[in-house]
Amino acid sequence: MVQSDFEHVRYWVFDLDNTLYHPSARLFDQIETRMSRYVMDAVGVDQAEADRLRHHYFHTYGTTLAGLMRVHNIDPDPYLVDVHDISFDALTPDPELAARIRSLPGRRIVYTNGSAPYAEQVLAARGLSGVFEAIYGVEHANYLPKPEKSAFDQVFARDGLDPSTGAMFEDDPRNLAVPHAMGMKTVHVAPTAAPHDHIHYHTDDLTGFLARIQG
Repeated sequence: MVQSDFEHVRYWVFDLDNTLYHPSARLFDQIETRMSRYVMDAVGVDQAEADRLRHHYFHTYGTTLAGLMRVHNIDPDPYLVDVHDISFDALTPDPELAARIRSLPGRRIVYTNGSAPYAEQVLAARGLSGVFEAIYGVEHANYLPKPEKSAFDQVFARDGLDPSTGAMFEDDPRNLAVPHAMGMKTVHVAPTAAPHDHIHYHTDDLTGFLARIQG
């Protein structure tokens, strides 16, 4: 059934963080630390308030950056460079995942709320460079983040992607609602399932799930 459900798919859209690598790598711990420091400097608050604002903006606006832009009018580009200046030593190449993604029929893209240059570094550390036809970051959606529909609309229009023949792989359940409404197959990639009407499948093993799709 899994295989037949994806027979029509020709656009394969993958989130980056905690999707194309396991959350145990804890890259986002490093990013969150840098986010809090940036908020402290940009807004002029202490550590506790910076952490509170970071969580509040993430849950209210989709990303910390979106909140900082909307409430404090910060320049997004220096922020994106600063918060993604992290170590990638926790990541290792995954040849099997690379082979599975490369053999998917159609167009393969990465779409992240991070920046495209950061995504390229992650993909290089995972041995996934050259596996995807396109890499889109938040900058390609005019800095609007998933889960906003306008963000998806801008990225998909830029790519020429047809949602009716698309599938989205993502660790954050919120970010699968719009793709589902657009007619895409949705796959929640995370250690724990999060049942929602807008999620078709859940997996804690992306490589294994792609093997099931390919038969």
